[in-house]
Amino acid sequence: MNFSIFTNTSPMALSSTLRFSSSFFLFHNHCRHARFLSSPRRFLSFPPSRPPPSSRTPILASKDEERNGNGSVATVGPNVSPRIVPVELHEEMTGSYITYSMSVLLGRALPDVRDGLKPVHRRILFAMHELGLSSRKPFKKCARVVGEVLGKFHPHGDNAVYDSLVRMAQDFSLRYPLIRGHGNFGSIDADPAAAMRYTECRLEALSEAMLLADIDQDTVNFVPNFDESQKEPSLLPARLPTLLLNGASGIAVGMATNIPPHNLGELVDVLCALIHNPEATLQELLEYMPGPDFPTGGLIMGNLGILDAYRTGRGRITVRGKTEVELLDSKSKRMGVIIKEIPYQTNKSMLVEKIAELVENKTLDGISDIRDESDRSGMRIVIELKRGADPSIVVNSLYRLTALQSSFSCNMVG
Repeated sequence: MNFSIFTNTSPMALSSTLRFSSSFFLFHNHCRHARFLSSPRRFLSFPPSRPPPSSRTPILASKDEERNGNGSVATVGPNVSPRIVPVELHEEMTGSYITYSMSVLLGRALPDVRDGLKPVHRRILFAMHELGLSSRKPFKKCARVVGEVLGKFHPHGDNAVYDSLVRMAQDFSLRYPLIRGHGNFGSIDADPAAAMRYTECRLEALSEAMLLADIDQDTVNFVPNFDESQKEPSLLPARLPTLLLNGASGIAVGMATNIPPHNLGELVDVLCALIHNPEATLQELLEYMPGPDFPTGGLIMGNLGILDAYRTGRGRITVRGKTEVELLDSKSKRMGVIIKEIPYQTNKSMLVEKIAELVENKTLDGISDIRDESDRSGMRIVIELKRGADPSIVVNSLYRLTALQSSFSCNMVG
């Protein structure tokens, strides 16, 4: 099947300019006649910006195109391409989809290994730096920051920008938050953040020292923004590998990434060891950084998944929540299991609901009551045991039946 496209369009616009060659021209020309003739009153106050159809002269396609038999037609007029070239649909879709894929991979979904940031995160931090929202300055409304990012650097949805800003301020999402939030920025129970007109933010001292301290020292290249009215950095001058520090996750076209976060002190020790011994082996580096360090804590079970992830870039790390057995009532000698940490990216409220559901269905035995006593001081989920119940059996059942034990699939792509 032959289609026609304008040759002076950009690769990303090709898919939106596909047109049937001769039939589209006839139909489109007919529609223009109908519009101008049937509703003249509509344009009395506003004369048409395009000339009437009679002032444009149709030009037949070239001889080569006529021999191909597609009957391509072009029109000459303001802002109209003088030539239409026939192409095969599958060729056009292949080229356009590759262009789209690269745009998603490099411009939206995957972080840059040099500063560990996706474009939206980089633009938010740079916009806050330009607004003077340092860690020592007063907070400013998040709506002001979102507007700055949208208007100058990131022409996409405001909700997407605000969600990215909120995540950078959540201590249960990032091991080391890059933004200090003031107000309701959500919770580990998956409660949403307040609207951007209520919340306030400023930069964290760590993000200033690690990502923005050398931004004005000609350390990185600046490129034009989307409308070439501003300049933005192609990346931030990171002093530490932020990609390993806070990790990253994203789903692109044909690939995805899921990198775990690590401890700041351990990561610095590894960097110092590599500086002194660039030929250090993995086993030697594991002495300084034995594995990931998740924001919500938890216990990593075994190191085979860690070794696979560090060797090959892919591995599955098993994480368990941290529990303690506590005497709840000295008189009745009733025992309880206290959950103080849960695996990374686990919804606490859904975990409590799941345990209650298993108890109600009699799938999980030995539990008389469950309540969430978490507060600002930390997490505390109290599971009261029935008299005579074995705490170790209950804990193992929780690991087996609930998200108190989960796995983190590493996919080191950046």
